[in-house]
Amino acid sequence: MKRVLIILGILSAILLVAFFILRSNTKSSSPAAVAQTNQNGLTVKVDYCRPYKKGRAIFGGLVPFGQVWRTGANEATLINFGQDVTVAGKPLKAGEYSLWTIPSQQGWIVIINGETGQWGTNYDPQKDVFRAPIQARPHSPLAEQFTISFAPASGGTDMILAWDQTEAVVPIRK
Repeated sequence: MKRVLIILGILSAILLVAFFILRSNTKSSSPAAVAQTNQNGLTVKVDYCRPYKKGRAIFGGLVPFGQVWRTGANEATLINFGQDVTVAGKPLKAGEYSLWTIPSQQGWIVIINGETGQWGTNYDPQKDVFRAPIQARPHSPLAEQFTISFAPASGGTDMILAWDQTEAVVPIRK
């Protein structure tokens, strides 16, 4: 019995070390970042990972058109609203959600999902709070690394999702 416990302890330690090595490797390729704004009573915070272009075709390539994208890399992107808001014209209660998008050549769809804490490929459409169309436009200069930022707008802010030669704009209003 003692031998079995020792073997289980060793295996657990090996798995734990392997997990941290794998996590460190994925985070170095797509480092974690935080984008936030706190202006005029509007507080928004986004926790996401920032993949690099690395010479790849991004939208319509690495990120296929017409399919749900985790809007970043690694874990699902989290967005936290400090107060009730409207996002792309849809009302949303204060709280934490996961952020997804569906890029297309005609425009994008933003998805606010009630599930949080999952790996970025574990998307459950049954937990969508809503989907809404958003504007996508050319971005210049080329963005080598995916970036989320905020730009002041009348009555709130615009969340800008920029990568490669494209940026999508998510209007957030109080």
